[in-house]
Amino acid sequence: MAPIATSPEPAVEPSATQSLSSVTTTYDDTLRFYLNGTRVTIDDIDPEVTLLEYLRGIGLTGTKLGCAEGGCGACTVVVSQYNPTTKKIYHASVNACLAPLVSVDGKHVITVEGIGNVNKPHPTQERIAKGNGSQCGFCTPGIVMSLYALLRNDSSPSEHDIEEAFDGNLCRCTGYRPILDAAQTFSVGKSCGKAKANGGGGCCMERGDGKSGGCGKDGFKDDQPIKRFTPPGFIEYNPDTELIFPPALSKHEFRPLALGNKRKRWYRPVTLNQLLEIKSVYPSAKIIGGSTETQIEIKFKAMQYTVSVFVGDIAELRQFSFKDDHLEIGGNVTLTDLEDIALKAVEHYGPVKGQVFAAIHKQLKYFAGRQIRNVGTPAGNLATASPISDLNPVFVAANATLVAKSLEEEIEIPMSQFFKGYRRTALPPNGIIASIRIPIAKEKGEFFQAYKQSKRKDDDIAIVNAAIRLSLDDSNVVESADLVYGGMAPTTIAAKSAGEFLIGKKITNPATLEGTMNALEQDFDLRFGVPGGMATYRKSLALGFFYRFYHDTLSKLEVKEEEVDEEVIEEIERMISHGKQDTDATIAYQQDVLGKAKPHVAAMKQVTGEAQYTDDIPVQKNELYGSLVLSTKARAKITSVDYSPAMDLPGVVEWLDHTDMPSPEANRWGAPVCDEVFFAVDEVFTTGQPIGIILADSAAHAAAGARAVKVDYEELEPIFTMEEAIVKESFFDHYRYINNGDVDTACENADFVFTGVTRMGGQEHFYLETQACCVIPKPEDGEMEVFSSTQNPTETQTYVAQVCNVAANKVVTRVKRLGGGFGGKETRSVQLTGIVALGAKKTGRPVRCMLNRDEDMITSGQRHPFLAHWKVAVNKDGKIQALDADVFCNGGWTQDLSGSVCDRALSHIDGCYKIPNVHVRGRLCKTNTMSNTAFRGFGGPQGNFIAESYMAEVADRLGMPVERLREINFYKPLEETHFKQSLKDWHVPIMYKQVLEETDYENRREAVRKFNAEHKWKKRGLAIIPTKFGISFTALFLNQAGALVHIYHDGTVLVAHGGTEMGQGLHTKMIMIAAEALKVPMSDVHISETATNTVANTSSTAASASSDLNGYAIFNACKQINERLQPYREKFGQDAPMKKLASAAYFDRVNLSANGFYKTPDIGYTWGPNTGQMFFYFTQGVSAAEVEVDTLTGDWTCLRADVKMDIGRSINPAIDYGQIEGAFVQGMGLFTMEESLWFRGGPMRGQLATRGPGAYKIPGFRDVPQELNVSMLKGVTWENLQTIQRSRGVGEPPLFMGSVVFFAIRDALKAARSQYGVEAEIGSNSKDDGLLRLESPATPERIRTSCVDPIIKRAIVKPLEGERSFFIAI
Repeated sequence: MAPIATSPEPAVEPSATQSLSSVTTTYDDTLRFYLNGTRVTIDDIDPEVTLLEYLRGIGLTGTKLGCAEGGCGACTVVVSQYNPTTKKIYHASVNACLAPLVSVDGKHVITVEGIGNVNKPHPTQERIAKGNGSQCGFCTPGIVMSLYALLRNDSSPSEHDIEEAFDGNLCRCTGYRPILDAAQTFSVGKSCGKAKANGGGGCCMERGDGKSGGCGKDGFKDDQPIKRFTPPGFIEYNPDTELIFPPALSKHEFRPLALGNKRKRWYRPVTLNQLLEIKSVYPSAKIIGGSTETQIEIKFKAMQYTVSVFVGDIAELRQFSFKDDHLEIGGNVTLTDLEDIALKAVEHYGPVKGQVFAAIHKQLKYFAGRQIRNVGTPAGNLATASPISDLNPVFVAANATLVAKSLEEEIEIPMSQFFKGYRRTALPPNGIIASIRIPIAKEKGEFFQAYKQSKRKDDDIAIVNAAIRLSLDDSNVVESADLVYGGMAPTTIAAKSAGEFLIGKKITNPATLEGTMNALEQDFDLRFGVPGGMATYRKSLALGFFYRFYHDTLSKLEVKEEEVDEEVIEEIERMISHGKQDTDATIAYQQDVLGKAKPHVAAMKQVTGEAQYTDDIPVQKNELYGSLVLSTKARAKITSVDYSPAMDLPGVVEWLDHTDMPSPEANRWGAPVCDEVFFAVDEVFTTGQPIGIILADSAAHAAAGARAVKVDYEELEPIFTMEEAIVKESFFDHYRYINNGDVDTACENADFVFTGVTRMGGQEHFYLETQACCVIPKPEDGEMEVFSSTQNPTETQTYVAQVCNVAANKVVTRVKRLGGGFGGKETRSVQLTGIVALGAKKTGRPVRCMLNRDEDMITSGQRHPFLAHWKVAVNKDGKIQALDADVFCNGGWTQDLSGSVCDRALSHIDGCYKIPNVHVRGRLCKTNTMSNTAFRGFGGPQGNFIAESYMAEVADRLGMPVERLREINFYKPLEETHFKQSLKDWHVPIMYKQVLEETDYENRREAVRKFNAEHKWKKRGLAIIPTKFGISFTALFLNQAGALVHIYHDGTVLVAHGGTEMGQGLHTKMIMIAAEALKVPMSDVHISETATNTVANTSSTAASASSDLNGYAIFNACKQINERLQPYREKFGQDAPMKKLASAAYFDRVNLSANGFYKTPDIGYTWGPNTGQMFFYFTQGVSAAEVEVDTLTGDWTCLRADVKMDIGRSINPAIDYGQIEGAFVQGMGLFTMEESLWFRGGPMRGQLATRGPGAYKIPGFRDVPQELNVSMLKGVTWENLQTIQRSRGVGEPPLFMGSVVFFAIRDALKAARSQYGVEAEIGSNSKDDGLLRLESPATPERIRTSCVDPIIKRAIVKPLEGERSFFIAI
């Protein structure tokens, strides 16, 4: 969404013009750098252009735009440069979306296109492609470049280096495991030819005898290098063949630069004196180091910096020196270099004197991603004065001194006096941060530690961080104390009361701990509605960090063992992750092509950046760019819209709103209920609702125009949460129920009746490619050509025809591929495409638009939050007798697909359990949030989660292991569900037993009990979860598909079908089906795109049914052609090449094209009467997981997860394992860390707070289970499965398997509560006993606040009368 309007100012104030020009007269205005080995010189430079905009503008579109805030890594490139700190060439992975183009002067920029192509890929590209590390492929170029950067800097990285190399990259498809496995082939442990992993006798490191030295030991010299192991079938990695650092750049003279135009000037001084001269004449000039904060301010906050000064190339600010009593670092040392300097400082001063530097290194380890650390600087960190900076508390607690310089003077500012208020510092206006002096610790009696807790371990901003320093005399009395916290106030703040209390106290006296904790409570007496929310959690972290530090300090003193809480000291650290797949699962039924593991057909194009996505399509002549003007109010009347200021801006061409539609009816859209409008009319019902669109000659001009549009509102009272909607009876007109048996009688006769409430939040799709489209009007007949990133080409075609007032046969929708979809592009893509198509129609010019990440998140909807009030009747033996439930989902402001989502939840609310009496009812809450929509699982995970929640709580009420309760109630083969469908090919009980045995579950359960008995603060949990997922669209008419197959003279085959490729490998599977059916190699079959002029009336690619539907349609077409070719096979032989058969058939005038069709048989359910078959079949699975939780902080890690799926006979196990792993990790994110929050009050009221990767956290590389094992069910026959190849749909079903991590966390929390005597009361239905009621997602906050230890109890913050939380969870 375009930020609020800001009037552009002149580039330089008239009074300062003369002064600035006088000090910069000798500055150059030419940019010189190398790009992929080629010299580039640019004279005419727009100073606001980023490196990414430049690269994509010249056609290097392999580098992608994923978020524009440096949080996803899709834009990663490598910038090679001489590093003045280390005096070496360094190959820095960099976020091109943040890097100003002017920052690459004198450097070598390497993009994914520069290191390899499809015909000659780089080893990093080849191994990720062939290792199945690329699915949708949008994130892949960035991941390739992060790995490339690592190898350029260290050709023999350790396994640990590899594991941490991707901390600035995100992937939403793969689950990360195959990427890590491919990358690990370059590590020392895996790439040594002698390593056991490669079949050798053990490398020198593995043998570890320490006698003979080895290649991994310092000082080892040998003229014969160790043979590097190359996996069979892969290109050997030879570091000597890399792009060299251009020799000309080694001699490059860094000249001061002055660039820009009337609106903005950009300066690049190369000496400290030049910088100080600029600041002296223009103190308000914006100093830019890494641009990691500035670019976000410009992009998302519409900040205007008319004079910017880039200081990244001033060598004087990038030095460091070890002094006798302190380390001095230049203000502009990069954070990557600071990591290395900190380690050197620990080595130089020793571990005791170097405690502060160890703390700096620890904080940097989890500070942002490598791309940010490669350009970010401590001076930038200090100057922005972020209240949650990870480094600032360390500097303050260490009593560091900041050295500020101006042209007139040098001043020293103690860090304790630097922060003056929110984002305000004591830095003089004309001064710059030249260096920081960090004192070393005393030889004896000084103790220093730093801590941090965030939502996600890697690349995440802190919730709370701290640095604590104590100095003791010889009798352990505190001489000085600094307890400095971030995230507890508007600035980095010292806990004054606690610090003062500690002075003069004997640290070994237990009263000292208690007194300090009391003082901390006074220092941080947060109110319930504190900005940022989480008052109880933040307070508990402040107390917990000191508790941990206190015992860490005691452990280093001579005190009695029993006085030290040893176990609280250690924080959770991950091991190197690994996993395995059962690669033999398909051997029994492999054919020539089908059943064999094959890489994604586009993988090599994706890893080399050659794969084309919607916004990669070359710009057309006269093309315009669109920028939406979106509502900023959750519910309001629009009193006026003034777009005239926008029309006066450069490049702005047109404004469109609802008045431009051919009719009021044309403005309406939505499926299946047409209750949404493309453009708001008189009233808005959610923030992010489109009001109009600005069309301009560039994306930047369009965004500036959108910001200039002024909209006035009269606010109305909104509804946000499901609970509010229930109270106000705000529902959509959709009510469904399933009633089977007699619930009331069953409840009367049962031994127990338990009630409960289950609540789970939604989930942002976070596909890496945001919504994008390009619409090209044709000169004849009103034809429109639509390129769209959509899962639903036909619906796109339908609504484009509607807004353009033409028939559907005049519109062609074309989809090459999607950079991820997950359901978010099933209907929501239509909104943007319809609006852009109207613009193309009105102007007669091509129009394109790709949403910014924040725009996408506030307009495109999410997974539906769900709320269920349930009642379960059960007997003493554990046999469940009845289920009664009212189920609510938050539909948002329009219905979209909410009805079908809720229906599917009702059909999955039984889980895998036979419940003879069921009455469940579903309602859709109408609220003033974005319209929630389809998301992988489509209500199934929500229904299953309700089921497993009542199973867990009922088991606790019965005092029975939940594992046993499940076994007692499992469906048996051919039993009927509550919607009266017989379960054929039912294998959940078999898989459940197999997973218990294969994971050694019983012994591990005993080990978990033992661990929990011996550990007070660390708790482990173990869980096993089954799933069944019905495959078919619940709307009967959607269960159909068409296909078109052509065979050409040369024997090659072109296939078209109705499904879109979004990373799930659909095209790969369809090519395999065609190749097998026609008896040709896969390389002879091609799928170009999905288009409405080749296959008409397509269903959306969704519901895990696309392989079933389109696969059978293709098979049907191939069958027709095979019948025509049979005479030629009889003539030339059954194994005759297709080229010979096709040529002969062509000359005999035989049709070599066929149109295939398929519709799913047997299905057709009727709601109400509860008759007919709802699903064609059920995909099934079982997963087990073990976690370890740090109950002091809420931090956790998944130690191991095992997933077994019954997906029938796999068409391609490599693709299917990718789907299983990716869905599992996405599901783990849904149930543990992905939390959407809205602002409750203030000017941002009703707006989504968690927009973009900075605030919304999906799992990263270091969040995957430390051990992840995946297998498929084998050894069964699937007698009743009538699908293509007897395969089952696999895209959605494994997602719920990720919930096993949630239930393992719940298991660990039960142990944590049990040690304080807080447990469920057996046989009771009390609401006030110790039953653990855990909401999803199980964030660190929820984990910590579910504990009952004395620290969390004293940290509880209760709301005052009328006080409400800062954020809303809808």
